[in-house]
Amino acid sequence: MDTLSAIRERRSVKHFDPEHEMTETEINGLLELTLLSPTSFNMQNWRFVVVTDQAKKDALRAASWNQAQVSEASLTILICADLNAHVDAERYWVNAPTAVREVLVPMIAPFYEDNPQLQRDEAMRSVGIASQTLMLAAKAMGYDSCPMIGFDPAKVAEIIDLPENHLIGMMLTIGKPLKDANARGGQLPYEDVVFRDGFPKKA
Repeated sequence: MDTLSAIRERRSVKHFDPEHEMTETEINGLLELTLLSPTSFNMQNWRFVVVTDQAKKDALRAASWNQAQVSEASLTILICADLNAHVDAERYWVNAPTAVREVLVPMIAPFYEDNPQLQRDEAMRSVGIASQTLMLAAKAMGYDSCPMIGFDPAKVAEIIDLPENHLIGMMLTIGKPLKDANARGGQLPYEDVVFRDGFPKKA
């Protein structure tokens, strides 16, 4: 499926075939595409916990107000982020020319250190970009997905052994749909959300 079709056809699906298993090749290919997502300073601060173990998926379902897709989808992925990714910045530019490294690497840590709000904002930006990449890649591979925030973050963190200084940005389920998504609820008018050169002045 081409990218434009994947964007148009991607929907949040709640009902997945619990018998379907994705192959390791499919899972790895899906995540390798996702890892091409952009991040600020190439920090790659996202971390992906890919859950296929049924008992663990069942535990996550219980922490997600018993939403069936969490345990019935082929994959349940917790898209997390490392809030300390700005530390040890040299590793993000190991393959860059020396001149590029010498300019960029010294900029990274000072930009984020002592600014927890910026660290969190950057983490959530990265999670959002990666999540969309993941959903579109899944759609292009013939799978559907459902992005979720409906879960108890403390319980989920315990289930996946979330390290300190990390956050959970989103849960995402991926699999073969048993039924189509509901009809779209309705898009806001284009002119209500898209403005040229700035917001319109109030009368």
